[in-house]
Amino acid sequence: MEPEAIANGAPSPTPAATPTPSPASRLNDHVSESLKLEYQLMKVPFEHLKKSMRSSHRLVEKEMNAVVSSVAEAAEKDMSKEEAVQHLTSLVSRLQRLKRKLDESNKCEQTEVQRSKARLDHLEMLHSGGKEVQSKWNSIRVDRILIDYMLRLHYYDTASKLAEASGIQDLVDIDIFLDAKKVIQCLRNKDCSEALAWCAENKSKLKKSKLLFDSKQWDDLIDQFKQEFCKMYGMTTESLLHIHLQAGLSALKTPFCFEEGCTKEDPLSQESFRQLAAPLPFSKHIHSKLVCYITKEVMDEHNPPQVLPNGYVYSTKALEEMAKLNNGNITCPRTGFVCNFSELSKAYIS
Repeated sequence: MEPEAIANGAPSPTPAATPTPSPASRLNDHVSESLKLEYQLMKVPFEHLKKSMRSSHRLVEKEMNAVVSSVAEAAEKDMSKEEAVQHLTSLVSRLQRLKRKLDESNKCEQTEVQRSKARLDHLEMLHSGGKEVQSKWNSIRVDRILIDYMLRLHYYDTASKLAEASGIQDLVDIDIFLDAKKVIQCLRNKDCSEALAWCAENKSKLKKSKLLFDSKQWDDLIDQFKQEFCKMYGMTTESLLHIHLQAGLSALKTPFCFEEGCTKEDPLSQESFRQLAAPLPFSKHIHSKLVCYITKEVMDEHNPPQVLPNGYVYSTKALEEMAKLNNGNITCPRTGFVCNFSELSKAYIS
């Protein structure tokens, strides 16, 4: 781009040239940025596994202490043969019940281990490189984000069907949200039994809080339960879809987006996106002119900038003329990089 002319006619200082990042560097940056929002992907099965193991440990400790105490008491009593056999039979039955419970717990723990491995393998895909692998990973990620969004809005059946159709049951947390569903339904019916049972089950991880139960605060109670539920499993309180959308909108939000002249191509021309962007700050906005390196003409909404795959930007007019003369191909005048006109991406000026 040409330096912008200032009022006295003297050109502004030309910024120092920055080296173009290599494809490998850009891939590593993409991987790092993608992993920043994948915390709960590994945290949820880890917390579920810890919870199951703690429960098993407490159960074994409780039952074994009871059995040992019972044996010690029996040893001090003067029992007949029949009484001793009956007592030992009851202890054996108790231990068998313990074994069945531990077998069930073990199956649950194996499921969480399998789920954790599947998620690690999914994250490892990012390091495999290649556009096809990245495209597949991004497609799965979109499905996961949509499923997470639907589960938070209580569309459990739809979320389950999408997970099954995409074959990503191990990458989503439908069972966790189904546990929350029971509590939420009871709270909506002004019944605290399930919520109190859940609090008792997870009391070691919950802080003491004073709750009010008048008729106007049941929605607040449901919201509070959702927040505590998400914290316990290391999940975000907001849906992943909202987080990703807000990350993008934060770069697009400018005062112009809320004026009548805002173009329909701008997502923030829609009221739903404006509401989502309401708590976000305006992006840094510098008033400057973008001048095409090839034609020396200003790039604006009538001659928008286009981005080549190598990151360089030129005007639509210049690239269309170049494509007409070269059978649809574009050659970057600064690097010699060659691509097809269909590979260009439109840039938006804010």
